[in-house]
Amino acid sequence: MTTLADRDKTALLVVDVQNLVVENAFRREEVIAAIRALIVRARSLGTPVVWVQHSGPDLTEGTPDWEIVPELQPGAEEPHVRKRHGDSFEGTNLEDILAQLHVGRLVVVGAETDACIRSTAHGAFTRGYDVALVSDAHTAGDKTQWGAPPVEQVIAHTNLYWQFQTAPGRTAEVAEASAVRLD
Repeated sequence: MTTLADRDKTALLVVDVQNLVVENAFRREEVIAAIRALIVRARSLGTPVVWVQHSGPDLTEGTPDWEIVPELQPGAEEPHVRKRHGDSFEGTNLEDILAQLHVGRLVVVGAETDACIRSTAHGAFTRGYDVALVSDAHTAGDKTQWGAPPVEQVIAHTNLYWQFQTAPGRTAEVAEASAVRLD
């Protein structure tokens, strides 16, 4: 039901599943396994998989820390977006890529729940995309030392509030990896 004209396709958006970003992430192995299963399913359906990689002062592009985790293998033909902000659309070519692919619905997975996942989901929604957040395929590192709630609560809260997002002509949904629609 996207508000974007001629955008009837779905894409799987894999955000910041990079070595340093998920090194100590909550439920790292389970989340990566869920993402890997979604990638396999998306590819089998012909659903585009779009990869996003963050860089910044502590995450230098081209270094081992910046690389996608070894458990996930981006396809050579799959688009890659390099970003420097939480919202994967800000200052990147993501919108151009999605327009070329006729994508109006995004299935969002990756890290960090309380930063880039939230920013990207909101950024997509405000730009007219339908957004499905995969409840068991996003994660974050522990930030309790800075006053944040435990990661498990951050994930649960994000999953809770996202299912109630509304806007004219757009849908927001939350689904488990095994049940999310990829076509």
